[in-house]
Amino acid sequence: MRTFVLDELASEGHVVRLPSDVIAALVATQLIDARPKIGGSYQLLPRGNVGAVRVGDVQVEVRPKGKVGVAQVLFLLGYARDPGFRPDEIVGTHDKNLLEALAESLARLARRALAGGVHRAYVSIDESARTVRGRIRIGDQISRRPGTLVPLEVTYDDYSPDVAENQILRSAVRQMGRLSLLDARVRGELAVVDAALDGVRTVGRGQPLPRWTKTRLNTRYHHALRLAEIVLQHNSVSTTAGNVEIASFVVPMWKVFEDFVGVALRESLRSTSGETREQYPVNLDVRPSSLPAVHMDVDIVHLYRDRPVIVADAKYKAASAGGRYPNADKYQMLAYCTALGLRRGWLIYAQGNGAAGVRTIVNTDIEIVEWPIDLAASPSEILSQIDELAGHMVAELPERV
Repeated sequence: MRTFVLDELASEGHVVRLPSDVIAALVATQLIDARPKIGGSYQLLPRGNVGAVRVGDVQVEVRPKGKVGVAQVLFLLGYARDPGFRPDEIVGTHDKNLLEALAESLARLARRALAGGVHRAYVSIDESARTVRGRIRIGDQISRRPGTLVPLEVTYDDYSPDVAENQILRSAVRQMGRLSLLDARVRGELAVVDAALDGVRTVGRGQPLPRWTKTRLNTRYHHALRLAEIVLQHNSVSTTAGNVEIASFVVPMWKVFEDFVGVALRESLRSTSGETREQYPVNLDVRPSSLPAVHMDVDIVHLYRDRPVIVADAKYKAASAGGRYPNADKYQMLAYCTALGLRRGWLIYAQGNGAAGVRTIVNTDIEIVEWPIDLAASPSEILSQIDELAGHMVAELPERV
C-alpha cells in the first residue's frame, strides 16, 4: 500500500508518479486535484474536501486543518443529522483514516443495535400466490390475468425484518464490507452483521434511502442508522474495468461545519423565545424594482414573533498569521444586518487559536462579532463552545424578547 497524506490547507502537496488511470480515478472522487508535471509525474493537491480514497494499492488521505481528528469530523457529521448523536459512538484516533474509522464505528454500532434481536414490523406485501392470503387485488387480477384463477394477486401483512431500518443498516454494512483493504477483524464483524440481516433487501446505488421514524421500538437502532446514513451519503465503492477497487469517503468540510453550527445553535437557543431557521431568504434591495432582486440565503436567523433578532454566518476558514479573517466575510455580514434591520451580526469561524472580537462599522451603528470555534477540542467541549456563544447572543437581545 502506497499512502500519501495531505493537509486540507496544503499548498505544495505531493509530487508522485502514478498510472494515468489511477490519477483519473483519484481526481474523479473530487478529493484532490492532480497537476501534470515535467517527466510524467503529477502534483497532488487538496480540493477543499477531506477524506480518504483508495484506488487499488494507492491511498490518498486529506486530513482536516489543525488538530481536528477523525472522531471530530464524524461527530460533526452525525450531530448535524441528529443532535442526539454523541462522541462516544465513534471510534477515531489520529492514526486512523476516515474509511477505517467509519468501518469500525459502523460495525460496533450495528452489533449494539442487533444485540436485542433484529427489529421487525408489520409490512404490506403484494405478490402472486397460488392460494388466497390476505385479500385479492381484484383490479390487478383482472388487468394482469384476465380469465385465469391462479396465480392470484394478493396483498397481506407480514411481521418481517425487511423494514427501512434494516435495509439502511444492511446497505451500509455491505458497502463497507466490500473494502478488501480493511482490517480482517473489522470485515469479519461486518460480515456477521450482514448475515444477521438475512432476507433484508439493500438499497441500490443512486436510489433514495427508505424513510424511517424514531420510535420506542427502534431506539437501539438510532445511532447505528445515523452513521449508516452518513456512510451511504458520502462513501462510494466501485471497481474499474480492470477490476481495481476504488473506495472513497469524501466530505466538504465547509458544508459539514455550516450544517453543524446551524443545528447546534438551534438546540442551544431552544429555550429562547422564537425559532431558529437556517438558510433564511431575504432580499437586499427594495421590492418591487425594475431590476432583478438581490437575493440572499442567510445561514442562521433567530426570529421572535416573525421578526429577525439574531443573525449568524458559519465560515470554515482559518485566520491569517496575523489573526485576521477575510474582509469579504465582513461585507457579507454587513449586507445581512442591513437587509434584516439588525445592529449586530455574528461570524462563526472554525478556528482554534483565534480570539473573539467585535468590529463597529464606520458611519453605522452595526457591530460584527468574530467568534472562533475550536474544532480540535473534544465533541463535548465543542458543544460547550456553542452553548457559550448562544449565551452571548441571547444576552444582547432586547429585554422584551
